[in-house]
Amino acid sequence: MPDVVDPSTRSRMMRAIKDRNTHPEIALRKYLHAHGFRFRLHRKNLPGSPDLVLPRHHLVIFVHGCFWHRHVGCFYAATPGSRVSFWQNKFEANVRRDRIACEKLKQLGWRVLLVWECGFKHCSERLSDIPVLIHAVNQYQEWPPWPPRPRSA
Repeated sequence: MPDVVDPSTRSRMMRAIKDRNTHPEIALRKYLHAHGFRFRLHRKNLPGSPDLVLPRHHLVIFVHGCFWHRHVGCFYAATPGSRVSFWQNKFEANVRRDRIACEKLKQLGWRVLLVWECGFKHCSERLSDIPVLIHAVNQYQEWPPWPPRPRSA
């Protein structure tokens, strides 16, 4: 399927996508702060520069977009129809980098919580799971644990 916009417009649109302070990340920060959790943001001295670091709980939280980080089985992890090999290589590199960062963090003794973007789109009423997860994460856990399906119209 051909792109609906010209290449320069697509390039401008892709450059505008933020890697920090995204809507899901800000929503999680507000929720955690309101519930008494204190954290540091984007610690560059830790592998993968986690989105949130809760030093008191020895926990790091990554807020991943389903498209960029390839949430397996998720509706939002679709691959663009143009330049498929470019996108596959890019996504594979992202997933590999994420996996390496998580392994390094676990080796350093950090617990890792991975929060997916679709959790905010379809499970926002279940944000109450997050404080429980903060205390329960053993080494690594994802939220939501299942890829939700898009809402039917």
